Amino acid sequence: MELIDTHCHLTFDELAGDIEAVIDRSKQAGVTGWVTVGTDAHHNVQAVAFADRFANLYAAVGIHPHYAKDTTPADIAELKKFARNEKVVAIGETGLDFHYGLSHRHHQSRLFSRHLEIAAELNLPVIIHSREAFDETMTVLEQFGHDIKRAVFHCFSYSARQARIVLDSGFYVSFTGVVTFKNAQAARDAAAVVPLERLMIETDCPYMSPEPMRKQKVNEPAFLVHTATYIAQLKGMDAADFARAVSAATRGFFALPPG
Repeated sequence: MELIDTHCHLTFDELAGDIEAVIDRSKQAGVTGWVTVGTDAHHNVQAVAFADRFANLYAAVGIHPHYAKDTTPADIAELKKFARNEKVVAIGETGLDFHYGLSHRHHQSRLFSRHLEIAAELNLPVIIHSREAFDETMTVLEQFGHDIKRAVFHCFSYSARQARIVLDSGFYVSFTGVVTFKNAQAARDAAAVVPLERLMIETDCPYMSPEPMRKQKVNEPAFLVHTATYIAQLKGMDAADFARAVSAATRGFFALPPG
């Protein structure tokens, strides 16, 4: 298999200090492309630096909704500057998170809209973080209409019914190793209804190692093969065929060069 980890956090401390070894283990496992995703100004800088440093490693720049209340106009201006780098392939992660409530909903919604404005202006896809805020997330997206042509709900945590709503809106759905967890039937039900041309997979590392690697506290891109194999079995497919299909969908979404 040759896979692309569509959402990883290689700039986080658990991985950044050993980045060469992380990349080598990933390649050996068959994960040969990566999108490392920014969550704040500091990680955006590092994400772009890593993308400039490694072949087949790309960056997304964004500010997580947790930090919405502290985001300044200067932060947005810097994000927009980074988004023009040729190795930046998406805006995000951005969206709404009502689980922790670390920023007021109004601040989150306003920051989400600013990200969408930049994505529309630069014709970049959007990586969406949405937790316990599905209806509100869709409402913000609907306000932008056809200006947002490509968006993916990363680490999808909603139902199959909600996955169909995302698909009907023309967007993509991405699954993490959570789909392998025993108590994650909703994620499996959602994965079952998402067609291959709109399905992507990710680690969201260093978090949420998939089975059978749950005891590994630090998740990494090499473990993506377990999620791929699991969803392939769920869909009754050969793992290599599944890998080719989701990699093609990923390249189309992010406008990546052929593998």
